[in-house]
Amino acid sequence: MVKDELFQERVVRVEKPSAHFTLLRNPDGEFLGVSDTNAPAIFDYVDDKVIWEQVKGTNAYRHVATGIQLEAGPTDAGDGCYLRHNAALLAGDGNVANEGAVFHAGHGPADLPSESLESFKQNGWVCLPSIIAPDIVEELERVSCTGRWEEGTYDRSISPLNQTAAVAKIATEPVSLWLMRQYMETQEIRLGHSPSFAILPKDDGKRNVQGWHSDFPYLWGIAGSEVVNRIPVHKVDGLVMGVQRNLCVSEFRKENGATCFKLGSHVRGEGPPVEWGNGNTTRQEGYRETKGLPYTGPDADVVEAPPGSYIVYDSRIWHRAGVNRTPHKRAAMLQAVIPMYIMPFMDTSRPYKDFIHSSFVEELTPLERKELEEIMVNKMVGPAGHLAITVDAELTEKIRGTQ
Repeated sequence: MVKDELFQERVVRVEKPSAHFTLLRNPDGEFLGVSDTNAPAIFDYVDDKVIWEQVKGTNAYRHVATGIQLEAGPTDAGDGCYLRHNAALLAGDGNVANEGAVFHAGHGPADLPSESLESFKQNGWVCLPSIIAPDIVEELERVSCTGRWEEGTYDRSISPLNQTAAVAKIATEPVSLWLMRQYMETQEIRLGHSPSFAILPKDDGKRNVQGWHSDFPYLWGIAGSEVVNRIPVHKVDGLVMGVQRNLCVSEFRKENGATCFKLGSHVRGEGPPVEWGNGNTTRQEGYRETKGLPYTGPDADVVEAPPGSYIVYDSRIWHRAGVNRTPHKRAAMLQAVIPMYIMPFMDTSRPYKDFIHSSFVEELTPLERKELEEIMVNKMVGPAGHLAITVDAELTEKIRGTQ
């Protein structure tokens, strides 16, 4: 690495939005939108059909795609609101009713989902700026002992999913789920591992820095002998076998170790070059002392984004963790997402079972519970119907004894 090229990555800055759209949820957590027949309807996913904006200075919501307007009124309990279309109350299924359902207006995306999808398809990555509501981000800061809680020590002995309901809520965030399903062209997507924190402390100038690699399931540039050729290097075609979804718990900046990318590299059909310091080489003992940092020159990119932003990218994109040159810890939450036909990286059944037997599950809506099961329970389908797949402890010990 030429000394003058240290930390010369190009900065791609995603600014904090000045406004967000609104999502209107029924009591089950489903989304109120407008159907193709221009009538209010309920959906279990988020695309442009369910995007609303509050009419300035009023209690009304305007449907962005069609212009249909709803009037919001208070409930007896003061929680949520009743909605009227053409003066008629709306039930929980979106139909007109004598007795209306209680809807909740919540934090939505800053951009139309269709616009985000177009950017994702064109570039192989997209940022959903501040897509997670501030109160949930604050809860993740508390658990990860970052931000205003950084004097604490994060408890790594317990899965983050089982420390707060906020992890399940960000895992079931609907816009990013819709984008990934569209990008991988399948509704059946799964987490490759349980959501995990990546907490980057101040760099001490000595510790190894993560090398360049592609993420699971490809693992190009970082695969150990036990997973060599899990997904062989191959000519890029339309099949996408993995997407990475990283949540910026802290603000992501170049100085505090925001992820470094080689944007556009997903179309190359190859892993990062050894001379950049790939994942296999940089973890060798003494690498930093003898060869310095992995590549940090101007052919690399750093995506800066506000807290609560999701950076969603094709898993083949070369990237690595940044170098934190500030005195404050930087936190992210990492999620490898795969189609159902790819073997997961780690067993997600145990943390999921622990979660559904905890009190945290009561904080989720029925739709969030359904989505969490969809992305965390691996299944086989046969004559006996749906069967959950998990790890067999006895067989695991047996095969470990034969290695």
